[in-house]
Parts: sequence; structure tokens; C-alpha cells
Amino acid sequence: MPTPSMEDHIEQIYLLIDNKGYARVSDIAEALSVLPSSVTKMVQKLDKDGYLNYEKYRGLTLTPKGKKLGKRLVQRHELLERFLELIGVNETLIYDEVEGIEHHLSWHSIDRIADLVQLMEEDVTIQEKLEQIRLREE
Repeated sequence: MPTPSMEDHIEQIYLLIDNKGYARVSDIAEALSVLPSSVTKMVQKLDKDGYLNYEKYRGLTLTPKGKKLGKRLVQRHELLERFLELIGVNETLIYDEVEGIEHHLSWHSIDRIADLVQLMEEDVTIQEKLEQIRLREE
């Protein structure tokens, strides 16, 4: 099982490749606010664990295993953002909140949250009831 730090790196590499077509150590370091030397060490570990292929000075590519996990991690992040939006969490807090919880939930819990998000998006009366509760609390 990948550690939270490994997940952060894989997720960021996936996003960079998806957006720019490539991911460099410097880009990953900047996005994660860590030193390039830390990224290099992690990239070497991810290469060894089969998540990516890394050639010094030539760049890196995700393996099918890395792409699959990267996609799933991005989807998890987006799902949790949608969930927090739906339940009325202040927009300025959502990113940090997701970063704080995403590594602490099991995939089973993520799947149940996905079910709840789907239900809430399909049935606007749930959202209306939540809004009424929030208004009573103010």
C-alpha cells in the first residue's frame, strides 16, 4: 500500500502529465512545496515499486499501475471536494479540508461517500433540507 506521501506524488504526477503532457521533478517539487531532492528520492522509490519509470535527466512516465492509481486518487480528491461543497462547507476551506482527510479514509468509505454524493445530486430536496438546517443554525 502506498503511503500518503507516495499518493500525493502519484496524484501530482498524474495531474501534471494530464495537463502538460509531462512531469519534471522541478514541477512536482513546486506543486507539492517540497525540495527537488525529496521528489527525486520519492520518484526513485515509486520507480522501484512499479508505479512509474524514471530515467535520470530524461523524465518519467507512469506505468499502467501508476496511471490507474493516479486516476483513482484524482477522482477521490474531486469526489471529496464535491461532497464538501454539497454539505455546505465554505469554499475557501474545501481544498485544505480535503487534503486533511483524503488519506485517512478507506476506499470503502470513499465508495459510500460516492453513493451519498450521487443521491444528493439526484435528489435536490436533500440539498434544500440541508440548506434549511444551515439557515436555522445561523
